[in-house]
Amino acid sequence: MSSRTYNMALHCSRACRQYLLHLAQDNVEFRLPEIKALLSLRGQPFCPVEDFKEKSPFWLLKNVSEDDVRGIMARTVCAKSVFELWGHGRTHTELQSSLERYPKEDMAPFLQEDSTYKINVYTFNKTLEFQDRIKKIDELEYLPFQGKVNLKHPDHVFCLLEDYGTDPNNIPDEPFHVYFGRWIADGQRELIRSHSVKKRHFIGNTSMDAGLSFIMANHARVKSHDLVYDPFVGTGSLLIACSHFGAYVCGTDIDYNTIHGIGKASRKNQKWRGPDENIRANLRQYGREQFYLDVLVSDASKSIWREGPLFNAIVTDPPYGIRESTRRTGSQKEIIKPSEDFCGESHVPVSMAYHLSDMLSDLLNFAARYLVMGGRLVYWLPIYRPEYREEIVPLHPCLSLISNCEQTLSSHTSRRLITMEKTKEFEASDIMSLLQDSRYSPYRGHNAFREKYFSGITKRSGKDEGKAPTKEDD
Repeated sequence: MSSRTYNMALHCSRACRQYLLHLAQDNVEFRLPEIKALLSLRGQPFCPVEDFKEKSPFWLLKNVSEDDVRGIMARTVCAKSVFELWGHGRTHTELQSSLERYPKEDMAPFLQEDSTYKINVYTFNKTLEFQDRIKKIDELEYLPFQGKVNLKHPDHVFCLLEDYGTDPNNIPDEPFHVYFGRWIADGQRELIRSHSVKKRHFIGNTSMDAGLSFIMANHARVKSHDLVYDPFVGTGSLLIACSHFGAYVCGTDIDYNTIHGIGKASRKNQKWRGPDENIRANLRQYGREQFYLDVLVSDASKSIWREGPLFNAIVTDPPYGIRESTRRTGSQKEIIKPSEDFCGESHVPVSMAYHLSDMLSDLLNFAARYLVMGGRLVYWLPIYRPEYREEIVPLHPCLSLISNCEQTLSSHTSRRLITMEKTKEFEASDIMSLLQDSRYSPYRGHNAFREKYFSGITKRSGKDEGKAPTKEDD
């Protein structure tokens, strides 16, 4: 065989390889948009095999390289592990047939006599006794392993995975599907523990859960050297997640005390915040202070930025009016006398209600003006579930809706993680579209979310179903 023919055959073999993703079973709705976003960062489409089931714990990917899947696992918090798939089937007999068809030249580099290996057995939705696991490993004796077993520090790790479905009350005797493959990499689930809000230096009543923070950063496709902005920054949980991926971060908030880290503490058994409880200290805690630009006291309804594309991503969680009030600067009353402290300029020392419909409209307009082309807006939208329909999600002529994922808060409320991408530069003509086209008119039913939220509270023994939705509790 000529070298050219061999290289073509090798390329074809690699192109035909499939990879098995093992996914976590929490935040199920967020998994597909995250994997799609991480693949798009590498210029790759999401290509599942036929009979793809979104809620399954196992996904098969094709038309991607090992470098691609390693890139995914270096960031994802929704996937646990990825394997180069060598064989699969509905039974162990089908698995053996599949493994015998796998190209021997692709197996050979990992089965050499001078290498070590180990085989793990993983069962989803079923627990096996140790002896049963050993028996399943022994049944793989038809594989041409030549190296020695090393359980502590093997050169190569292989895994037999069995899927017993998702119903814990109806576990079958035999698996629905079995897989065998070479382990490549684990995901970043450890970030959920290492960045837990419970261990964070500076927190507030609504500090965002670490896992969801990283999911939002991934949905936004945040990457090194990006500039990321949070207009409702709070205690900076989203800045921490974005800076972890190498982005420079900044934010604003109308709450002076939160921005300056002063006032009453949110932590149990602590009355006042300490002298170094602030957002900068949080990034310093995780070794990311070099990516911190600054945070400012500012009203989200009144932009302080120079007009034009500026941010690669806007990642935020607007207040819902439950534990954090929705307000902006201004007054319903006419100001007769300007403040002498402001050189004759009008000074508005009070705040007024900031309806959610107005907040959402301002947020989308801000994103349309200040995102770079292809930049993403990721934010939470509170929903009263009995009234929800897709048409009430705010739209904008310059922004395309990428994904819409639900997180249930109670029997009657939820919040949806909305991801939008800038696909058109903002023009003066878009203002007329916003005024005339009903598709771009924010649903005013959002304004009553607070009343609707508390209207459905039912207290049960030991638990309050209507507990206010804090980001820390998610």
